[in-house]
Amino acid sequence: MNSFMTFYLSRVIGRKIFDVNGQYIGIVKDLLVNADNTNQTERPLVTGIKIKSPDKTEFYSFEHFKVQKINGKLKVSCSQLIQLPQENIDNDLYLASVVLDKQIVDLNGRKLVRVNDIRLVSVANGTFAVAVDIGIEGLLRRIGIAKPLKIFLSYFKVSIPAKFILWEDVEAIDFSNLNIKLSKSHSKLQTLHPSDLADIIEDLGKKASADVFLSLDEERAADVLEEMEADAQVHIIESLSIEKAADVLDKMPADEVADILNALEEEKAELLLNEMEKKTSEEVRELLDYPEDSVGSLMATEIISFSKEKTVNDVLNELREKKPEAATLYNLFVTDEKEVLIATVSLRDIVVSSPEATINEIMKPSPVCLRDDQDIDEIAKIVSKYNMLAIPVVDNADVLQGMVVIDDVIEDLINKRRTNK
Repeated sequence: MNSFMTFYLSRVIGRKIFDVNGQYIGIVKDLLVNADNTNQTERPLVTGIKIKSPDKTEFYSFEHFKVQKINGKLKVSCSQLIQLPQENIDNDLYLASVVLDKQIVDLNGRKLVRVNDIRLVSVANGTFAVAVDIGIEGLLRRIGIAKPLKIFLSYFKVSIPAKFILWEDVEAIDFSNLNIKLSKSHSKLQTLHPSDLADIIEDLGKKASADVFLSLDEERAADVLEEMEADAQVHIIESLSIEKAADVLDKMPADEVADILNALEEEKAELLLNEMEKKTSEEVRELLDYPEDSVGSLMATEIISFSKEKTVNDVLNELREKKPEAATLYNLFVTDEKEVLIATVSLRDIVVSSPEATINEIMKPSPVCLRDDQDIDEIAKIVSKYNMLAIPVVDNADVLQGMVVIDDVIEDLINKRRTNK
């Protein structure tokens, strides 16, 4: 074996194999690599080879096989045939049948891509998979025209783009629909923004998307589900058990949950509501009771309100304890003992004010607000007139019910436009 040589899987599959005496053994059908390597910085070692001879198909240890490049052509030879242990046959990763032509996650591009080829390297201590080829060159290589086309294009100073993903990023491959285990923690998928991860899961097949979603912890799953399109949300919820789905929905804002349940069959929605935590369930039921075109149907119920007697220091301590989402901080509300809205206060005013100052000293009374039974068209009028990011919503008794966040309004309009196309 040369001290260092790279080659592609597509150039090996289908290649004839001979022993040291020149006797024909069979043709290469697949290469197996150790997929259970716990050290993610190491490339997987080629452990076995699947060979088809005229009368049978066998698995052998790759230890005594050699891949050489002679006069520009690959040659596969074998010095000794040793049966591959059944444990490797059952558990190792099949490069041709499982990885080639399958989809993987490009963590840098934040999208699903197709594996067109696999690059391997032979060194003194073995042969390893080092990268996957997701570029056009990989496809052309598969059909045997990459080399002549590259020569032809070189006359015009045009090159064929090559694109590789290093094997350490192949840990994010979804093998779930092929009975191959994913990396235990999906640690690399966890680094993606929920919106990017939602796009990737939506692009997967139905079973694969559900399997990847199930691998996420509940907090992460809730963030990802919130970013998905409505039909994808329904598919994911319907693929989960009632218990698991309820646990995820409990971590989401009530208005988002209400939107999802509205798209489900009534019986399924009721089962989920009964399984969810009582407080969350009650909030969602209240939102579901609002007419679809009312302000109440769009409002978020995750709000923060304070009494006017609280000090700035009290408010800051409560905010640190609750750690609310960013949208919740667009507007903070001041209510009386009956939860009647009496004023608003901005986070900016709280931050710049003295810790001993009371909310009464810095609040803005007579706030602009919407009623929960108003038509949603009223939201646009208020937003355009007052340039507000969040508008408080009250009932007919002026009791604070929630707030309408401009982000949700825009999202609702986009979804309706898609639906009406």
